[in-house]
Amino acid sequence: MTAAAATTLADRIDAALPQTQCTRCGYPDCRAYADAIAAGVPHNRCPPGGAEGIVRLSALTGRPVLPLDPAHGTEGPRALAVIDEAWCIGCTLCIKACPVDCIVGASKLMHTVIGAECTGCELCVPACPVDCIAMVPVTGDRTGWDAWSAADADLARARYGFRQMRVARDKRENDERLAAKAQAKLADLASHTLHTDPTVIEKKRAVIEAALARARARQGAG
Repeated sequence: MTAAAATTLADRIDAALPQTQCTRCGYPDCRAYADAIAAGVPHNRCPPGGAEGIVRLSALTGRPVLPLDPAHGTEGPRALAVIDEAWCIGCTLCIKACPVDCIVGASKLMHTVIGAECTGCELCVPACPVDCIAMVPVTGDRTGWDAWSAADADLARARYGFRQMRVARDKRENDERLAAKAQAKLADLASHTLHTDPTVIEKKRAVIEAALARARARQGAG
Protein backbone atom coordinates (compact mmCIF):
# COMPACT_ATOMS: atom_id res chain seq x y z
CA MET A 1 0.00 0.00 0.00
CA THR A 2 1.35 3.43 -0.92
CA ALA A 3 1.75 6.18 1.67
CA ALA A 4 -1.05 8.17 0.03
CA ALA A 5 -3.40 5.20 0.10
CA ALA A 6 -2.56 4.49 3.74
CA THR A 7 -3.30 8.10 4.67
CA THR A 8 -6.64 7.99 2.87
CA LEU A 9 -7.57 4.74 4.60
CA ALA A 10 -6.60 6.16 8.01
CA ASP A 11 -8.81 9.19 7.37
CA ARG A 12 -11.76 6.96 6.49
CA ILE A 13 -11.19 4.77 9.53
CA ASP A 14 -10.94 7.82 11.79
CA ALA A 15 -14.25 9.07 10.38
CA ALA A 16 -15.83 5.71 11.32
CA LEU A 17 -14.64 5.77 14.93
CA PRO A 18 -16.90 7.27 17.63
CA GLN A 19 -14.34 9.88 18.72
CA THR A 20 -14.88 9.31 22.43
CA GLN A 21 -11.10 9.57 22.88
CA CYS A 22 -11.39 7.02 25.70
CA THR A 23 -7.99 5.32 25.04
CA ARG A 24 -9.47 1.84 25.73
CA CYS A 25 -8.07 0.70 22.39
CA GLY A 26 -4.58 1.21 23.82
CA TYR A 27 -3.86 4.37 21.84
CA PRO A 28 -3.90 8.00 23.03
CA ASP A 29 -6.84 9.00 20.83
CA CYS A 30 -9.11 7.85 18.02
CA ARG A 31 -6.85 9.22 15.30
CA ALA A 32 -3.87 7.29 16.62
CA TYR A 33 -5.93 4.10 16.62
CA ALA A 34 -7.11 4.83 13.07
CA ASP A 35 -3.49 5.17 11.94
CA ALA A 36 -2.66 1.90 13.69
CA ILE A 37 -5.57 0.04 12.07
CA ALA A 38 -4.50 1.33 8.66
CA ALA A 39 -1.04 -0.06 9.42
CA GLY A 40 -2.44 -3.51 10.28
CA VAL A 41 -3.42 -3.41 13.99
CA PRO A 42 -6.65 -5.36 14.75
CA HIS A 43 -9.84 -3.35 14.25
CA ASN A 44 -11.81 -4.88 17.13
CA ARG A 45 -10.53 -2.85 20.08
CA CYS A 46 -13.14 -0.07 20.31
CA PRO A 47 -15.82 -0.76 22.97
CA PRO A 48 -17.72 2.51 22.35
CA GLY A 49 -18.18 1.55 18.69
CA GLY A 50 -19.24 -1.94 19.67
CA ALA A 51 -20.17 -4.69 17.24
CA GLU A 52 -21.58 -2.24 14.69
CA GLY A 53 -18.35 -0.30 14.77
CA ILE A 54 -16.37 -3.44 14.00
CA VAL A 55 -18.65 -4.17 11.04
CA ARG A 56 -18.00 -0.66 9.71
CA LEU A 57 -14.26 -0.99 10.15
CA SER A 58 -14.28 -4.43 8.52
CA ALA A 59 -16.01 -2.97 5.47
CA LEU A 60 -13.40 -0.21 5.24
CA THR A 61 -10.38 -2.46 5.70
CA GLY A 62 -11.60 -5.56 3.88
CA ARG A 63 -10.85 -7.64 6.95
CA PRO A 64 -13.19 -10.21 8.53
CA VAL A 65 -15.69 -9.21 11.20
CA LEU A 66 -14.33 -10.15 14.61
CA PRO A 67 -15.81 -10.15 18.10
CA LEU A 68 -14.84 -7.24 20.32
CA ASP A 69 -11.53 -7.97 22.05
CA PRO A 70 -12.50 -8.33 25.75
CA ALA A 71 -9.04 -7.18 26.78
CA HIS A 72 -10.12 -3.68 25.76
CA GLY A 73 -13.51 -3.63 27.45
CA THR A 74 -17.10 -4.58 26.73
CA GLU A 75 -19.88 -2.93 24.75
CA GLY A 76 -22.47 -1.24 26.93
CA PRO A 77 -24.95 1.63 27.19
CA ARG A 78 -23.61 5.14 26.87
CA ALA A 79 -22.78 6.62 30.27
CA LEU A 80 -22.28 10.19 31.40
CA ALA A 81 -19.94 11.37 34.13
CA VAL A 82 -21.75 12.85 37.12
CA ILE A 83 -19.88 14.70 39.84
CA ASP A 84 -21.12 14.58 43.44
CA GLU A 85 -20.66 18.28 44.08
CA ALA A 86 -21.01 17.78 47.84
CA TRP A 87 -17.75 15.78 47.82
CA CYS A 88 -15.89 17.67 45.08
CA ILE A 89 -12.78 19.42 46.47
CA GLY A 90 -12.07 21.51 43.38
CA CYS A 91 -8.70 19.94 42.62
CA THR A 92 -9.14 20.37 38.80
CA LEU A 93 -7.62 16.94 38.08
CA CYS A 94 -10.78 15.79 36.29
CA ILE A 95 -10.73 18.94 34.15
CA LYS A 96 -7.17 18.12 33.08
CA ALA A 97 -8.14 14.51 32.32
CA CYS A 98 -11.20 15.30 30.19
CA PRO A 99 -10.29 15.03 26.49
CA VAL A 100 -13.17 17.24 25.30
CA ASP A 101 -13.23 19.99 27.95
CA CYS A 102 -16.75 19.13 29.11
CA ILE A 103 -16.03 19.69 32.83
CA VAL A 104 -16.30 23.23 34.11
CA GLY A 105 -15.04 24.66 37.37
CA ALA A 106 -11.96 26.23 38.89
CA SER A 107 -9.36 25.51 41.54
CA LYS A 108 -10.97 25.10 44.98
CA LEU A 109 -14.44 25.44 43.46
CA MET A 110 -16.81 22.57 42.76
CA HIS A 111 -16.91 21.21 39.21
CA THR A 112 -19.79 20.05 37.05
CA VAL A 113 -20.08 18.07 33.80
CA ILE A 114 -21.77 19.42 30.67
CA GLY A 115 -23.79 16.31 29.90
CA ALA A 116 -24.44 17.11 26.24
CA GLU A 117 -20.71 17.20 25.57
CA CYS A 118 -19.55 14.23 27.69
CA THR A 119 -18.35 11.29 25.58
CA GLY A 120 -18.46 8.80 28.47
CA CYS A 121 -14.72 8.17 28.16
CA GLU A 122 -14.37 7.56 31.94
CA LEU A 123 -10.92 9.18 32.06
CA CYS A 124 -12.06 11.57 34.78
CA VAL A 125 -13.00 8.74 37.14
CA PRO A 126 -9.49 7.48 38.06
CA ALA A 127 -8.22 11.07 38.10
CA CYS A 128 -10.51 12.04 40.99
CA PRO A 129 -8.72 11.68 44.35
CA VAL A 130 -11.95 11.60 46.38
CA ASP A 131 -13.97 9.22 44.16
CA CYS A 132 -16.79 11.71 43.67
CA ILE A 133 -17.38 10.93 39.97
CA ALA A 134 -19.80 8.22 38.85
CA MET A 135 -20.58 6.98 35.34
CA VAL A 136 -24.36 6.87 34.95
CA PRO A 137 -25.89 4.92 32.00
CA VAL A 138 -28.29 7.11 30.03
CA THR A 139 -29.26 5.11 26.93
CA GLY A 140 -31.16 2.17 28.39
CA ASP A 141 -30.55 -0.99 26.38
CA ARG A 142 -28.98 0.90 23.45
CA THR A 143 -25.25 0.28 23.10
CA GLY A 144 -22.44 1.10 20.67
CA TRP A 145 -23.54 3.16 17.67
CA ASP A 146 -27.18 2.65 18.70
CA ALA A 147 -26.35 4.85 21.69
CA TRP A 148 -24.20 7.31 19.73
CA SER A 149 -24.51 9.20 16.46
CA ALA A 150 -22.44 10.75 13.70
CA ALA A 151 -23.37 14.19 15.06
CA ASP A 152 -22.11 13.17 18.52
CA ALA A 153 -18.85 11.95 16.99
CA ASP A 154 -18.41 15.15 14.99
CA LEU A 155 -18.92 17.30 18.09
CA ALA A 156 -16.51 15.18 20.12
CA ARG A 157 -13.86 15.35 17.37
CA ALA A 158 -14.19 19.14 17.16
CA ARG A 159 -13.99 19.61 20.93
CA TYR A 160 -11.00 17.27 21.18
CA GLY A 161 -9.23 19.18 18.41
CA PHE A 162 -9.95 22.50 20.12
CA ARG A 163 -8.62 21.16 23.42
CA GLN A 164 -5.41 19.98 21.74
CA MET A 165 -4.90 23.46 20.29
CA ARG A 166 -5.66 25.09 23.64
CA VAL A 167 -3.21 22.89 25.52
CA ALA A 168 -0.50 23.55 22.94
CA ARG A 169 -1.20 27.30 23.06
CA ASP A 170 -1.09 27.37 26.88
CA LYS A 171 2.19 25.46 26.89
CA ARG A 172 3.70 27.77 24.27
CA GLU A 173 2.63 30.88 26.16
CA ASN A 174 4.01 29.48 29.41
CA ASP A 175 7.33 28.68 27.73
CA GLU A 176 7.44 32.22 26.34
CA ARG A 177 6.81 33.70 29.80
CA LEU A 178 9.56 31.57 31.31
CA ALA A 179 11.96 32.48 28.50
CA ALA A 180 11.25 36.19 29.04
CA LYS A 181 11.92 35.82 32.76
CA ALA A 182 15.15 33.97 32.02
CA GLN A 183 16.29 36.69 29.61
CA ALA A 184 15.55 39.31 32.26
CA LYS A 185 17.53 37.30 34.80
CA LEU A 186 20.49 37.10 32.41
CA ALA A 187 20.37 40.87 31.96
CA ASP A 188 20.23 41.30 35.73
CA LEU A 189 23.23 39.01 36.17
CA ALA A 190 25.17 41.00 33.60
CA SER A 191 24.48 44.24 35.49
CA HIS A 192 25.84 42.72 38.72
CA THR A 193 28.93 41.09 37.25
CA LEU A 194 31.28 43.61 38.81
CA HIS A 195 29.86 43.05 42.30
CA THR A 196 29.58 39.27 42.42
CA ASP A 197 31.97 36.33 42.38
CA PRO A 198 32.52 35.55 38.64
CA THR A 199 32.31 31.81 39.34
CA VAL A 200 28.85 32.18 40.83
CA ILE A 201 27.78 34.38 37.92
CA GLU A 202 28.92 31.80 35.35
CA LYS A 203 27.14 28.96 37.14
CA LYS A 204 23.89 30.92 37.23
CA ARG A 205 24.29 31.96 33.61
CA ALA A 206 24.85 28.33 32.55
CA VAL A 207 21.70 27.21 34.36
CA ILE A 208 19.59 29.97 32.81
CA GLU A 209 20.97 29.46 29.30
CA ALA A 210 20.30 25.73 29.58
CA ALA A 211 16.69 26.50 30.56
CA LEU A 212 16.37 28.84 27.59
CA ALA A 213 17.74 26.16 25.27
CA ARG A 214 15.17 23.66 26.55
CA ALA A 215 12.37 26.18 26.05
CA ARG A 216 13.51 26.88 22.47
CA ALA A 217 13.71 23.15 21.78
CA ARG A 218 10.15 22.62 23.04
CA GLN A 219 8.89 25.50 20.91
CA GLY A 220 10.63 24.05 17.86
CA ALA A 221 9.13 20.62 18.52
CA GLY A 222 5.65 22.14 18.82
